[in-house]
Amino acid sequence: MTLPDRSLLAPRYWLLWLVFALLWLITCLPHTWQMRLGRGVGYSFHALAKRRRRIAAINIDLCFPELSSEQRAQLVRQHFAALGMGLFEMLNAWWTSDRRLQALGEVEGWEHLAEGLKRGKGVILLSAHFTSLEIGTRFLTMQTTIHATYRSHENPLVEFFMKQSRELRAEKAIPREAVREMIRSLKANKALWFAVDQNFGHKGSVFANFFGIPAATNTATARLAQITGAAVVPFFTQRLDNGRGYRVILQPPLTDFPTEDALLDAGKVNQLIEAQTRQAPEQYLWVHRRFKDRPDDAPRFY
Repeated sequence: MTLPDRSLLAPRYWLLWLVFALLWLITCLPHTWQMRLGRGVGYSFHALAKRRRRIAAINIDLCFPELSSEQRAQLVRQHFAALGMGLFEMLNAWWTSDRRLQALGEVEGWEHLAEGLKRGKGVILLSAHFTSLEIGTRFLTMQTTIHATYRSHENPLVEFFMKQSRELRAEKAIPREAVREMIRSLKANKALWFAVDQNFGHKGSVFANFFGIPAATNTATARLAQITGAAVVPFFTQRLDNGRGYRVILQPPLTDFPTEDALLDAGKVNQLIEAQTRQAPEQYLWVHRRFKDRPDDAPRFY
């Protein structure tokens, strides 16, 4: 383990160090206790975070118009509970031993990853921002080597813990803007964990339907596959009910992907994510402004 830079020991970080120490202690609790605590944290966040609650409500109203208003309000509340549990799952992914975690997760579809790697051009593990994303990736790293992309954090101490945890579990941690590094990993026939389902603006995006709504969708998955010839294997994690653990899903490599049509490729990616979201709708990241950017003259939602 790499020691932190001396600058991270400055007094302005002492409170955050204390917070991380307390969070580490929580990861020592039984998993079911952590999930109960996580739900409580999530419900508190639901009560206090008015802006994020409003964003989640707008997203769910747009994507599930077939539900009653009461059902959609309940789904928003369930989502915040999932967010709270996701916080402690992330910490478990960082700090909990393989021995403690192993019994909680079952990976389905190892043969699909093996099939992709046999092609010799790398595998893009196409994922999305579900609340159990971090811990799902950890179950893969227990049994195989992956390279993981991540979004750098502006707080240096948080960035230290994030990068440290990924490099401890994955063979390499790659900032999401380091495209050349990703290409090198794929050309070395590595499995690259990748999630670009958020709204990054117009640049490098097309408007592909997500739940029937045009959503700015990053085309990086198709472009990386085009450049490297990598197989694209969808990878999702689903939290099971009653704290029973996790279902980690590897699906067959995509066929007829990429094409010459960026909109068609982006639509295929969105359809995969939508299908998984419908399996456990509260577990998708609804507090993100997924429909922030809109086609010209289209109404704004937020």
